[in-house]
Amino acid sequence: MGFEGGSGKEGGGAGAGFRFLTRRKQVDSDRVRNRGGYYQLAKALSVPELVAIGVGATIGAGVYVLVGTVAREHAGPALAISFLIAGIAAALSAFCYAELASRCPSAGSAYHYSYICVGEGVAWLIGWALILEYTIGGAAVARGISPNLALFFGGQDSLPSFLARAHIPGTDIVVDPCAAVLVLIVIGLLCLGIKKSSFVQAIVTAANVCVLLFVIIAGGYIGFRTGWVGYTVNDGYFPYGVNGVLAGSATVFFSYIGFDSVASTAEEVKNPRRDLPLGIATSVSICCLLYMMVSVVIVGLVPYFAMDPDTPIASVFARNDMQWAVYVITSGAVLALCSALMGSLLPQPRILMAMARDGLLPSFFSDVNKRTQVPVKSTILTGIFAASLAFFMDVSQLAGMVSVGTLLAFTIVAVSILILRYVPPDEVPLPSSLRESIDSVSFRYSVRQNNAEKTDPIGIKNSDQNQRDVSSEAIIKESAEDPLMVKDNNQDDSDEQTRRRKAAWSIASICVGVLFLTTSASYSFVPVFVRYLACSIGGLLVLGGLVVLSWIDQDDGRHKFGHAGGFICPFVPFLPVCCILVNSYLLVNLGAGTWLRVSSWLLVGVLVYLFYGRSHSSLTDVVYVPAAHVDEIYKTSENVV
Repeated sequence: MGFEGGSGKEGGGAGAGFRFLTRRKQVDSDRVRNRGGYYQLAKALSVPELVAIGVGATIGAGVYVLVGTVAREHAGPALAISFLIAGIAAALSAFCYAELASRCPSAGSAYHYSYICVGEGVAWLIGWALILEYTIGGAAVARGISPNLALFFGGQDSLPSFLARAHIPGTDIVVDPCAAVLVLIVIGLLCLGIKKSSFVQAIVTAANVCVLLFVIIAGGYIGFRTGWVGYTVNDGYFPYGVNGVLAGSATVFFSYIGFDSVASTAEEVKNPRRDLPLGIATSVSICCLLYMMVSVVIVGLVPYFAMDPDTPIASVFARNDMQWAVYVITSGAVLALCSALMGSLLPQPRILMAMARDGLLPSFFSDVNKRTQVPVKSTILTGIFAASLAFFMDVSQLAGMVSVGTLLAFTIVAVSILILRYVPPDEVPLPSSLRESIDSVSFRYSVRQNNAEKTDPIGIKNSDQNQRDVSSEAIIKESAEDPLMVKDNNQDDSDEQTRRRKAAWSIASICVGVLFLTTSASYSFVPVFVRYLACSIGGLLVLGGLVVLSWIDQDDGRHKFGHAGGFICPFVPFLPVCCILVNSYLLVNLGAGTWLRVSSWLLVGVLVYLFYGRSHSSLTDVVYVPAAHVDEIYKTSENVV
């Protein structure tokens, strides 16, 4: 029958002791949720709220700063094209997120998807990295609010004394009470419920969008009046060439990474199969359009080499005798940061809750408040930690660590799409309490199999790996009358297993090839011959895997995987492979210092998993059964009871 224990203790071989790393959980269904015994989050979100969360988490103060730096150093007047390319790259990940979010609408985002498609080990690392991302991201955003807020009080050091930054004597620590207070205010708002917090975020996001529209309209008016002097420079539209535009795209790519906050709220969406894809796609589209329009206007008002790298938008309006506009733009920056702060603090408690539901973290994190229907305990704990970090530490030097979690998540989500389409899980973990029913169904199918084999005059046997084609009683009865049907079933079963093996090896080949390609293209200190050799090997592996995946059929099981009927990612396998390439290239280029700091955090996560998560996992004592037999096993268990 192929029914296997899920603890990783059964079986032999060198890899048996590490089988727990590949344990995969089932897509959440009503049956799974009822069996889990945990409270559900409130289903209160629709498309407008999702768009507000996505746009609010994505458009931070970066747009008020990045346009100056990237235009001066990389793209020149072609800044809008850099934002467009980065938006297209972000859309690749958004397509992958949209399908998985609609098929697996539960809290946890990339952690949840990788646990279903890849395995427990990878899922743990993704969840652990995302915890770091949202904590540091929230603290960094909070530290950035107080300097902008101080401008309304007359200058950088003009905040009220109880909110002003202060240096602790004898140390290098500069505390920021304003940042900590803002984090705690946002945490209190999030504890009130997703409906109230999303409403407030919608208001803040709408105000921020209005400021950007003011920049576009007022800037366009100035441009038509002054003749768009920024586009008349002698260096042309591409002063740094195509490579400069691409380098600018890599820099501004991180301006789009907030849309995964939408996926983290999947369990709280009223109609996830429809609303989640719409929310993600609309968020990315609005952000890309706003970024490009602001870029077109700003680089046209001032020559790119004369732009202020710190306050490019405000300085442009100041040069054109619109000093009052500086206050409007500063308001936009504060609003953008406040909205981004909410977007950073919203997903983390839900990821902790999802990991605790799976047993990988203590059950404390999975508690959901009965009245507000949000994980209040997780929210308060993460808020206190983020507030402490924002109060004591300048986390700007740790900003690169935020990108690692996001890019790892984007990469694994793309890999999960390939797995879902070509080798979706065909076994379901069931609790050991159903062992009697599992054994009963297993015995019944074994008897049917033996009877079918006896009708075959030449002794053809069914595959012991996959019983999907002989699970129907009608087929068994017909095969007793027509022995050739048994042979056909065996042949189909064998062909399907061969196809799945080819697909699995092709996906592995693509992942290894991408690693070779990105590292050889990025590490200039490696000898040229070695780089070319590694690049050639990587290219062949990626191309070979793509050719095989394009040639073979996708798995029929993908139609029944999760909650069918939602968004379908287009251009598979090409789109996910492009997504893996882009994100892996950006990961490799984050720098050795960033990876060293992230590795320390991941090492702590490995220890936590080995000493707690591995043994407390909800999959520790399960039995994996073919998906086609699950309903029959549950019916048998009901009859037994």
